[in-house]
Amino acid sequence: MSNSEMLNEITEPTELNELETVRHSCAHVMAHAIQRLWKDAKFGIGPTVEDGFYYDVELPVQLTTDDLKKIEKEMNRIIGDGKEFVRTELPVSEAIEKFKAMGQPFKVEIIETLRDQFGASSVSTYTEGDFVDLCRGPHIERASKIKAFKLMSLAGAYWRGSEKNPMLQRIYGTAFLSREALDEHLHLLEEAKRRDHRKLGKELDLFAFHPEAPASPFFHPKGTIVYNRLVQYVRDMYAYYGYDEVITPQIFDTVLWKTSGHYDNYKDDMFFVAKGVESAQGGKPAEGEREFAVKPMNCPASTYIFSAHKRSYRDLPLRLADFGRLHRNELSGVTAGLTRVRTFCQDDAHVYCTLDQVEAEIGKILDMVVKTYTIFDFKVDDLEIFLSTRPEKRIGSDEVWDRAEGALRKILDQTGRKYGVDEGGGAFYGPKIDIKVKDALKRKWQLATVQLDFNLPERFDCSYVGSDNAAHRPVVIHKAVLGSLERFLGVLIEHVAGAFPFWLAPVQCRLIPITDAHIPYCEEMGKRLRALGVRFEIDSRNEKMGLKTREAQMSKIPLMLVAGDVEMQNSTFAVRKYGSRDSETLGLEAILSQMEEWNSVPKKPFQL
Repeated sequence: MSNSEMLNEITEPTELNELETVRHSCAHVMAHAIQRLWKDAKFGIGPTVEDGFYYDVELPVQLTTDDLKKIEKEMNRIIGDGKEFVRTELPVSEAIEKFKAMGQPFKVEIIETLRDQFGASSVSTYTEGDFVDLCRGPHIERASKIKAFKLMSLAGAYWRGSEKNPMLQRIYGTAFLSREALDEHLHLLEEAKRRDHRKLGKELDLFAFHPEAPASPFFHPKGTIVYNRLVQYVRDMYAYYGYDEVITPQIFDTVLWKTSGHYDNYKDDMFFVAKGVESAQGGKPAEGEREFAVKPMNCPASTYIFSAHKRSYRDLPLRLADFGRLHRNELSGVTAGLTRVRTFCQDDAHVYCTLDQVEAEIGKILDMVVKTYTIFDFKVDDLEIFLSTRPEKRIGSDEVWDRAEGALRKILDQTGRKYGVDEGGGAFYGPKIDIKVKDALKRKWQLATVQLDFNLPERFDCSYVGSDNAAHRPVVIHKAVLGSLERFLGVLIEHVAGAFPFWLAPVQCRLIPITDAHIPYCEEMGKRLRALGVRFEIDSRNEKMGLKTREAQMSKIPLMLVAGDVEMQNSTFAVRKYGSRDSETLGLEAILSQMEEWNSVPKKPFQL
């Protein structure tokens, strides 16, 4: 249990919105139902989470999904009774004795910690019917106001997050203000299973994972096409905004990571490689005495390119983009398909500029974000923006952090957009702007980030000559719009349910001749498509048309072009779009013109 969770048990009620209050009360009712079913139940904590609530419980039995139904049934009885939630404040000593008598050791431990570590002199309890729980609240007036809930799943959780403590059973549930809202939520969960990018990645032959390279994707030819199209999109964007692309090494002496601060602040997430064995040359230490690490980030490498020449203020801003492959030693328990991997590439760039240029440069990056997310059909009006401030573990002085956070806050204020503050959520080297999007299932994903860094140029002694002929430190802006390309691709697959837009689809068109006599006609069309750069297939199998069209639909190919006698005679194709049951007859030139237009879509926002 974290300090924040522990503080949630202190006497003063926190501020919860109506839905959170219902969910918090539902967790209480669930605990009440569990106690009715298992008298020896011992309760840990039962907080709300983003989509519901959970409660950690020690029980004499191992729960199953059938037990969830029993608990739900008992909860409905409690809700039907409609008892009031009554808040009582107790002195700490009295509360300890009360929960000891109730046989609730975890609650006693919470109270003692609140007293010893946080100086609490009293705590609050809530009584509903014959059930009493330690809680600061708030709760709804009475249990009968819970209108729609469902218990979702089971998991295990060590008490207070330590494997030295007992393993408790965690019961997850959700609640909504209406049955309609609950039904919509459950529908979205089922839709999420159908759209799972790991499932679709296999079905569409995009990528796979193998135990020989844990949490590291193997992109198949079709997946590689999509991946490279994403990279090309970013390169087109860079051409418009004046970024130069660079290539930097994969492995560095750990001297670099010690200078940057990664060694002290990030080494648990890094991969270290065997020490070299070459002999010393030119008075340098032998390779066998050096330690190397695979890069988890590109930023330190960019400083060497900046410092390769004497820079003037006239050279700034210098925008350096790096698609270098990164490796991070993520714990196996947190890796998840493409959205959390150990090897990935970012649309990563570092802008070296003067302090006066920061506002304009970040403005351009935010412009990139809006244009990009529009292209990928994310609703830009739903973007959630956060200013992530200094973490507890960081480098640099408070003065530097004050300056950087103040600059980002000013920029966000000037955008006129609402934003939140994620206290302590910044990188160890600087504060950042984090941007979350909502996908088609209303889930939030953090993708874009803009970080302001005064520490990197200081640590690597980067400087430029100002208009006063004196040396000055540049400011570094770290930028990513898609973020990790692997993660973005996983999010996008689920957002579009595997049906990529025409310009991004690995196979954009499938030509289907009705009989063998129509194959040459399709092959001639294929030559024109190839010249246009369209990715196509010809299904010349001796199979029924129903099977061919059904498989094209299952493969989520944007267009089917069907040709028979009539189409050959009239120089047309029957064109059927993915997801449609109807076909449209179009001439060859009209088809080619439409395809050329769809292929140009990602370049339009960045054309000079």
